[in-house]
Amino acid sequence: MSAVLDKVAQPAGRPASDKRLDTSVLEPRWVRAALIAVALIFLTLFLFIPLAAVFTEALNKGWELYVESILDPDAVSAIKLTLIAAAISVPLNLVFGVAAAWAIAKFEFRGKSILLTLIDLPFSISPVIAGLMYVLLFGASGWFGPWLAEHDIKILFAVPGIVLATVFITFPFVARELIPLMQQQGTEEEEAALVLGASGWSTFWRVTMPNIKWGLLYGVILCNARAMGEFGAVSVVSGHIRGETNTMPLHVEILYNEYNFTAAFAVASLLALLALVTLAVKSFIEWRLHEARKASSDAPH
Repeated sequence: MSAVLDKVAQPAGRPASDKRLDTSVLEPRWVRAALIAVALIFLTLFLFIPLAAVFTEALNKGWELYVESILDPDAVSAIKLTLIAAAISVPLNLVFGVAAAWAIAKFEFRGKSILLTLIDLPFSISPVIAGLMYVLLFGASGWFGPWLAEHDIKILFAVPGIVLATVFITFPFVARELIPLMQQQGTEEEEAALVLGASGWSTFWRVTMPNIKWGLLYGVILCNARAMGEFGAVSVVSGHIRGETNTMPLHVEILYNEYNFTAAFAVASLLALLALVTLAVKSFIEWRLHEARKASSDAPH
């Protein structure tokens, strides 16, 4: 029976040794058409129409007002702060993600499962709760609040607090993308390089890094997108000081609450453009990552 299924599912030109089952020939045409139609309807209602509404509302009163809203000093300050938070948090998470993935995928040690759990912690904690944790640590009545006040060091309601909150929310992305990729690749190539006399640093740059570069870039893209779009945790620690501690999402909220809809949607359109660029880059990297994984799985061991 299995031989018959293999023969039926075998497309023309596929090697007989490839036993993967092509399920597309086993589904009726109307089922495939219905599933595609449902997906397109869902994307239209919940993605394309809202996205078009953002740009329509942003340009509703003309291009000049749109540009004026973007170049407003408070908007420029929010854009700069968003870029600063992302520029600091993404490299930190890149270093942490590579180190964590290297340790988890290449070595066995006590506490490995605990480390994996801690990496997943930001996925299970509400961003608002994450912000409150920093308030309990660095607030005026927090653990370190009196000491910070005594030494005139500002963490909350300043750039450091925003960066800390952003780092916490985004640190799983790079590590979680690299861990399965590095586990799939195994340790054979690194061990061979070490046996041939390569140093650990040389092995990392010449063997490990070329194998993980697309997965690493994919994780960085996701990390950057989340850093720029984070709202909950940053909202708690920022203090909402206009022109000083408002990131782009917080600035959009303030403008919308003031019924300045055109300016709110103008700034929101920048975030939407960021999302579209991220999606395009993400799709390209996914394709390259798929090709890399396919080449790795097809390579003789």
